[in-house]
Amino acid sequence: MSPSLSVPFLSPPLSSAAPCCRATRLAAATTPVAPVSAEVEAARLEPRVEERDGYWVLKEKFRGGINVQEKMKIEREPMKLFMEGGIEEVAKISFEELDKAKDTKDDIDVRLKWLGLFHRRKHHYGRFMMRLKLPNGVTTSAQTRYLASVIRKYGKDGCADVTTRQNWQIRGVVLPDVPEILKGLAEVGLTSLQSGMDNVRNPVGNPLAGIDPLEIVDTRPYTNLLSQYITGNSLGNPNVTNLPRKWNVAVVGTHDLFEHPHINDLAYMPATKDGRFGFNLLVGGFFSPKRCAEAVPLDAWVSADDVIPVCKAILEAYRDLGFRGNRQKTRMMWLIDELGIEGFRSEVVKRMPFEDLERAASEDLVKKQWERRDYMGVHPQKQEGLSYVGLHIPVGRLQADDMDELARLADEYGTGELRLTVEQNIILPNVEKSRIEALLKEPLLQNTYSPKPSILMRGLVACTGNQFCGQAIIETKARALKVTEEVERHVAVTRPVRMHWTGCPNTCAQVQVADIGFMGCMARDENGKPCEGADVFLGGRIGSDSHLGDVYKKSVPSKDLVPLVVDLLISHFGAVPREREEEED
Repeated sequence: MSPSLSVPFLSPPLSSAAPCCRATRLAAATTPVAPVSAEVEAARLEPRVEERDGYWVLKEKFRGGINVQEKMKIEREPMKLFMEGGIEEVAKISFEELDKAKDTKDDIDVRLKWLGLFHRRKHHYGRFMMRLKLPNGVTTSAQTRYLASVIRKYGKDGCADVTTRQNWQIRGVVLPDVPEILKGLAEVGLTSLQSGMDNVRNPVGNPLAGIDPLEIVDTRPYTNLLSQYITGNSLGNPNVTNLPRKWNVAVVGTHDLFEHPHINDLAYMPATKDGRFGFNLLVGGFFSPKRCAEAVPLDAWVSADDVIPVCKAILEAYRDLGFRGNRQKTRMMWLIDELGIEGFRSEVVKRMPFEDLERAASEDLVKKQWERRDYMGVHPQKQEGLSYVGLHIPVGRLQADDMDELARLADEYGTGELRLTVEQNIILPNVEKSRIEALLKEPLLQNTYSPKPSILMRGLVACTGNQFCGQAIIETKARALKVTEEVERHVAVTRPVRMHWTGCPNTCAQVQVADIGFMGCMARDENGKPCEGADVFLGGRIGSDSHLGDVYKKSVPSKDLVPLVVDLLISHFGAVPREREEEED
C-alpha cells in the first residue's frame, strides 16, 4: 500500500486554534448569523419536485416561468443516457442526423453534460470536452496513462487540462468513441458521471492530504465518501441530479486553506465540540456573471460521521426549494437570501436524520494567523524519509506524451500517485529522499514542468479560453503566458503574486480570488475599433483573511495589459523595475 494511502481515518488531536476567518468577509462559523428577514409563507416551503419512476421531476404546478434548461430536463431525463444505456444508441447515430431533431440536438448540447460531455459546437463542431470526477485531486499513473491514450488518437484536437477543482478535463472526444471511453474509465477506477450542468462538481480537498506534517485532518476519506454518495458509486444517483444549478463542495484539512472554502456552496471547516472532532459548515459561496458571493456560516456543526447526512440534507433542501427561473438567480445563495439563514437552516434540519443539527462549535481548528505555504518544489512528508515534489504545469495544459512521462515518473520515483491542485499544478508524492536528485534531473522537470518556476509563473491560472470554449470572449492560456513573460522582463517580483485569467464573466478561473485578475471582454483601441481586452480585478485574497477582489479598471485592450500589470506590481506588490534592479546590483 502507498504510504500516502495508509493514513488511518482518525480524528486529529484537539487544538485550541483560533477561529479561521474574519467576520466581515469570510465569516467564521462561530459568528452569529442573521435572523430570518421575513416570515416565509408555508406554501413557499412545499417541495417543487417529486419522485417519478426513480427520477426527480419538477411538479406541473411549478413549471410556470422556468428556464430553457429546466424544460429540457422535463422533456427527457438526462440521466437515462447513462443509467438506461441511452448513450449506446446515441453514439451510433451520425452527428448530422442527431442535429436534425430538437430532442437529439438537445442531447448533444445539454443532456450529455450529465455524463461529463461538453459539445464544443462553436469552435470544434462534433468534438467534446470530457470532465471527470477526481475527489481530492488524487489520481494514479494507470489513470493518467489511460487518459493520455484517449487524447493521443485525436491528434492536435486532443489535450488535457488540470482544472481549478483539482480535476482532469480531456479534449477532442468524438461521440462514437464515448461508450468505449466510459468502459475504459471504469476499468481504471474513474468516472465522468454528473460532472456538468445541474450537478455536484468535483469534491475538493487538501492536495497534501495524508502526507502533510502540519495537516489538521486527512480530507481524502471525506471527499471520497462525498463522491461515492453523489455519483451512487459511479452508477448514478438521481436523488441529486436535478438541482436548480451546479453545486460545489470542499473539505478543509489545512491551515493554508488550499481548498478555497469561501467560494463553495458547502465547505466543511474542521472544529471540535465537547472533545469531539467534526466540522463547522459554511454555505452559499459562488461565482456567476451577475453576482459573486462568499460562503456564510450555517451556524451548524456535524461530527465526522454526519458528513454525508448533512450534505444530503442541504442538497435536498436546495433541490426541493431552489428557484428555477432566471439561471442567473438559481444558485443556492439566492435561496438562502430568500429564506434567511435561519429559515434555510430549518429546512436542512427537517431533512436531517432525527431532524437534529447541532449549533456551530466554538473551537475552530483552522489557525487565523497562518502564512500560506508554497507546495512547489521539494518538501518533507510526515512519513519519514519521503518527500513530495510540487511541479508547475503552465496554465494547466498537458499533452499525451507529457502525461505518459508524468505517469512514468510517478511509478519510478514514487508510488504511482499524482495529486492535482486547484492552481492547475501537479504534486508527485512519496519520493524517497535518496531519489530526489535523480528526479530533479529528469528532462521533463528540466524543460517543461519545473519544480522551481518564477514567482509570477507559479501563481498563474487560466481557464480554457476561446480556443475551445464557445462562451469565452478572449484567448486566455497562451495570452496569460505571453503577458507574464513580458512583464517579467520589465520588473523583478520578490513575493508571490497570483494572476488569474478567465475568458468570460462565468469566471471559471476565479479571477475574484486573485491578487490580479483578468476577465475577458471586448474593448476599443486608440482608434475606437473593437478589440480583445480584459476587465482587471485587484485585491482578491485566499487563506485566513480570504475575500474577493474588486474591479480596478474595465475594458483594457490586450496590448495595454503589460504596462498596466507592470505598474500594479510596482505600486501594490513591491516589484522593482529591471533597470533599477541592475543599477542596484
